[in-house]
Amino acid sequence: MILQALTRYYEDLLSRGEIAAPGWAPAKISLALYINENGELTQIVPTMDEVSKGKKTVFQPQLITLPAAVKRTVSIAANFLWDNSAYLLGIDQKGDPERSLKCFAAAAKLHHAVLDSVDSPNGRAILAFFDTWKPEHAAEHPALIRQLDDVTAGGNLVFRVDGRKVEEDAAIREAWQRYRDGGESGVKMQCLVTGKEDEIAAVHPSVKGVRDAQSSGAALVSFNAPAFCSYGREQNYNAPVGKYAAFAYTAALNHLLADSDHVQHIGDTTVVCWAEGAEDIYQSFGMAALFGGEVPGLSDNDLRAALKRLANGLPCDDLGVDPNRPFYILGLTPNAARLSVRFFLRDSFGKLMENVNAHYARLEIAGAKYSILPLWALLNATVRDSKKQVPSPVVSGATVRAVFSETPYPVSLMEAVLLRIRAERNVTWERASILKAYLAKNYERGSDHSMFSEVTSVQLNEDCNLISRKNYTQPAP
Repeated sequence: MILQALTRYYEDLLSRGEIAAPGWAPAKISLALYINENGELTQIVPTMDEVSKGKKTVFQPQLITLPAAVKRTVSIAANFLWDNSAYLLGIDQKGDPERSLKCFAAAAKLHHAVLDSVDSPNGRAILAFFDTWKPEHAAEHPALIRQLDDVTAGGNLVFRVDGRKVEEDAAIREAWQRYRDGGESGVKMQCLVTGKEDEIAAVHPSVKGVRDAQSSGAALVSFNAPAFCSYGREQNYNAPVGKYAAFAYTAALNHLLADSDHVQHIGDTTVVCWAEGAEDIYQSFGMAALFGGEVPGLSDNDLRAALKRLANGLPCDDLGVDPNRPFYILGLTPNAARLSVRFFLRDSFGKLMENVNAHYARLEIAGAKYSILPLWALLNATVRDSKKQVPSPVVSGATVRAVFSETPYPVSLMEAVLLRIRAERNVTWERASILKAYLAKNYERGSDHSMFSEVTSVQLNEDCNLISRKNYTQPAP
C-alpha cells in the first residue's frame, strides 16, 4: 500500500512537471569541472547556492537534475556525468590511490559505454577528457593546485564543456535513456507495485532526509540477511519490485523529505503527508492542522474554522481543497541502514481533518494560550525539558495513530503526563488539556470504556500547583 501510494504520487508529480523523469534525479553538486572541446581541464568553478538559515547565510551545494545515482554497497560503481573526485579525477583524500584509480577507470568505462556512438561535441569532449587525463599528475595540474583540498573534500563534481550544461544536451539525454532501458539483464517477474512484468530491482535506491538515519541514505525495502529470505530468493527478490516502481517510490519519498516546509518530526519519527493529485495546498493545510504552522492567508482562528467546515462536510471551494481527496500520512524512524514505518494512514482529506478537529475540540480548555495545541507541543508536555529530551517513541507513535484514526488515546500518554505533574508539582494548561481530552475520549458515553455519562468543560485553576495522591484514583483499566 505504501509503495503503491508513493508510486502514484510520483506519477502525479511527473504529470505536473515537478519531478525528474525516470532515470534522472536531483544531485548535490559542489563544483563544476570546466573542460574544452578537446577534453582539457581549464578551470574549477564552485556551484554553491547562498541560503539563509535564521540570521545566518550559509552556502550549500546546488541541486541539479542529473542522471540518477547508482546504489553503492561495497563495490565500485560510477555515476554518469557527475560524481566525486575519485571517479572523475582519480584522486581523493582517503589515502587509497589504487582504489581511486579503479574508480576513475569505472567512470571512464561507463562514459564510453553510453557516449561512444553519440554524435555530440559535448559527448566527444567528455570522452577525450577520460582518454587523456592522468590521475597520477592531477595534483600538479594548474587548474587544481589552488583548489585541490576543495575538490577532494568529498563533494560531487559535474562536467561543463565550455560552460555548457552537458546534462541538457539532447543527444546525451537520449543516449543515457537508451543505455538505462537497454541494460536489462536481471530477473523479470511481476512487479508487486504495478502488477506489470518488469526487471526486478535487487537493491532499491536510497531514501535520504529521515532524521538520524545514515547521511548516505537508508533503505525502506531491504533483505540483507538469510533470516529475512524465503524460497531460496536473495535480496529484494523476496518482495519483487520492478525497477520503474523502485525508482518511482524512492524519488517521490525523497521529494517529500527534501521539502522542509512539509516535513515534521515527532520524537524520533519523521512525518510526511501528501494527497493524490500532488497539489501543495493539501500538504500545507494538513501540516498546519496536524502540527501547527502557517497556511497562506489563514490565521490560527481561520484554520480552526476551516477545520470545522471540513469536519461538518461543508463546501470548501474557497480553500481549494476537496474533502473527498485521498490523503496519506507516513511516519518513518531510522533503524541502522534501514527505515522503519512507525505509522501509515490513508483516508479522505475531509475525514482525517474531521478526526483532527474532534481531537482539538477535546483539548479545548478555558485559559489556553493558543487556539490549537499542535501534536509536537502536546507530546513535549510529556517530558521535563523538550530541548534536551524527546518524547517516548512508543507514546508518540500511539498518540499520533489515535488522533488520526479517532481511536482511544494510549494509556501511556496519560501516565507520562501524570508522571511529569507529580515530579514537577506543576499542572500546565497543556497537561490539563491532555488529561481532559484523554478522559473525554477514552470514557465517552457509548464507548466500550464508558464510565462517565458526560464530560463537562474544564478550567485550569492556576492557583493550585499540587495534585493530591490521597484523593487521586487510578481509573479502572
